[in-house]
Formats: sequence, C-alpha cells, structure tokens
Amino acid sequence: MGFFWFCAGLLLLVAGAELIVRGASYVAARMGISPMVIGLTIVALGTSAPELAVGITAARMGNGGLAVGNIAGTNVFNLLFILSLSALIKSLALHVQIFRLELPMIVLAAGLMLGLGLDGTLSRADGAIMLAAGITYTAGLYYVTRSAPPVEKKEFREEYDVKSEKQPPGSFFLHLVMLVAGIALSVVGANWLVDGSSSLARAFGVSETIIGLTIVAMGTSAPELVTTLVSTWRDDRDVAVGNLLGSSIYNILGILALTCLFSKNGLPVERDLMLFDVPLMALVAFGAVPIFLTGNRISRREGGAGVVLFLAYMSWLVFFRA
Repeated sequence: MGFFWFCAGLLLLVAGAELIVRGASYVAARMGISPMVIGLTIVALGTSAPELAVGITAARMGNGGLAVGNIAGTNVFNLLFILSLSALIKSLALHVQIFRLELPMIVLAAGLMLGLGLDGTLSRADGAIMLAAGITYTAGLYYVTRSAPPVEKKEFREEYDVKSEKQPPGSFFLHLVMLVAGIALSVVGANWLVDGSSSLARAFGVSETIIGLTIVAMGTSAPELVTTLVSTWRDDRDVAVGNLLGSSIYNILGILALTCLFSKNGLPVERDLMLFDVPLMALVAFGAVPIFLTGNRISRREGGAGVVLFLAYMSWLVFFRA
C-alpha cells in the first residue's frame, strides 16, 4: 500500500502545482504585478509547492530527515539533471541577463544550507536567517526586473501576462478557485506522499533521508521537469531556466526556511547528508557559475556530462548508501 499512496500523493502534488501556477499567475497579472516578477517568483514558488507541502508535513510528522533530504535531492535533480538534460537535447543559449543576480544567490543559498547544518540541526533561528535572505533576494529581483531591457520584458510578458483581449466574465474568480484548489490538492497529496514514502523506507530497510534524496526529490520536481522539457522543444527556454534557478533558490531560502520555522525542535541533518549530499548540492551550484558565465551557453557536451554525473550519483545512492 505504501507504493500506492506514494503514487497517488505524487499525482495530487503535480496537479496541485499546475493549478497553483496557473491560478497565481493569472491573479497576480490581473492585480498589476510585473510579468517578469510573476515568472521568476510566483511561478518558481508555485512549482516548488510540492516541496513545501512535503517539507511541512514531514516536519509535523517527525520525519525531518525526509524534509532535508528532499530539498538537497531536489536541487541536485534540478541543476544537475533537468538543466543538463535540456542542454543535451538542444544546446542551451542563455540571454536573460538577470541570471547574474540568481547565480550568486544560488551559491549563497547552498552555502547557507551547508554552513547552518554543520551542527547537525537546522533550527528555527536558521530558518529565520534563510527566510530573511529569501526576502532580500525577492526585493532585489523586483528592483532588477524593473530596469530590465524592453526585449526581456516583452519575453516574460508573452509567457505570463494576461492577454490584452477582453476576458470572459468570471475568469478572475475561476483562477482564484484554481489557486485554492491547487493548495488543497498539494496538502492532501503531501500527506499521502509522506505516508507512502515512510512505508517504502520501512519495507526496503532504508532511511527516510535516502527516500527523500531519490524518489521523493524526483517526484516533487516533476513540475520543473515538465516545464523545462516542453520549453526546450518549443525553443523558448530562458523563462523556464529562470524558473528552474529561481525554484532552486526558493527551495532553500523559502521552502526549507519555512519548514524549519514550522518545526518545534528543528530539522535533524544526518551526518552522511552533510558529508556527501549537501556538499554535492553546493558544488553543483558553484559549478553552474562558470558554465553560465562563459559564453552564456551550456553545450550538449556539458549537458551530457551533467546527466552522466547525476546517474552515477543516483546509482551510488541506491547501491551503496541504501
């Protein structure tokens, strides 16, 4: 039954994330929020809704290792696999210059998670520090997007803004209902997913952290994977890559921070997680900087290397850590 509840919870999480993204984007645009801000914050947070639901649910149920492992595993999956797979399919040229803000923030976020977790616990105080950094990043992003070149603003507006033609009556209310429904589905799906993951961990005799690093991390990253692959085929990837980077930042400075604040005694960080997985996540973030800044392009060769590295890491987790 554990596998059934895991799959059912995952489906609800993916459906909930889609409704949250669509509903929140439309509502925010109708309220006059910049399309660029919508694309890099609301959509990024929306696709991270599964991680938030799983993290808070796991912390409430005393499965802190699952919550922390999910964040570390998700960011490795986002940056090492999804981004690399996109580049492997089609060489990835990057044009949006605001990535220059997101790149140092990815490094800062990864460094914060690594440094604050060295004592074996991510406390409420640690969560407050990460959340403050996340709020600062959002404010900085808003400032940068206001001064972005007109071409970049047009690209984001085409992707996320409400169309200029008259909308059918009740569209705002409908999308508001979609947003609420998406949140509800995410909450229910997270409960099922955490219960199923715990059952699978017990059945196979592995730790919940390993489950969080592997199947839960890949499952909750499904929205980012689908968004990036679809945009790759459409050859319209700057926005999707921006969301991927933004989602990875908010996973730590928003999702993990809030999970810490919801945990009375903090989140335990297993020794192996701090020795291998969190440093790998930080190394992937650090390694992304020279790749992104050298010619603003990720080649197919670099993409292939990233995919191979990720598959090797997954094999090591399954065969030697489980």
